[in-house]
Amino acid sequence: MTAKETLKRPISVLVVVFNTAGEFMLLNRVKPSGFWQSVTGSLMPGESPRTAALRELKEETGLLGASGLIDLRQSRLFPIINPWRKRYAPGICFNREHWFALRLPYRRHIRINPTEHTEVRWLPLEKALELAGSWTNREAMRLLAMLCQREALCAGAG
Repeated sequence: MTAKETLKRPISVLVVVFNTAGEFMLLNRVKPSGFWQSVTGSLMPGESPRTAALRELKEETGLLGASGLIDLRQSRLFPIINPWRKRYAPGICFNREHWFALRLPYRRHIRINPTEHTEVRWLPLEKALELAGSWTNREAMRLLAMLCQREALCAGAG
């Protein structure tokens, strides 16, 4: 494998996992420790955002979400922070993140990938917003909370 093949693509997915009680699942990253997030990951060559979302969901949590994955039809462009830019080709400074969600009827056992995360928490919206490490993650959770209220997707997410 060449060095170019190991570089990350500046296109990723964010999958917000939540349940009908209005709890949001967050994962604590191995590096940097204390950085809490929903399921995330970069697209592999030739992979669609939906396929990447399903792959990352399974890799990071053990959940299979094909039938319940919701394409939020939202994406955000954000600057890649300096410590992580070395993962990308020279001159790549921005990443495009595509948003998805998975609604579960209740808390599920999460099988975290210990190479990526150390802990999982199910939190009400306000606590999840306080803990989430990125503004895009917070924005996606707020969008889901609004959709929950409007479309009765979950009871306590407002």
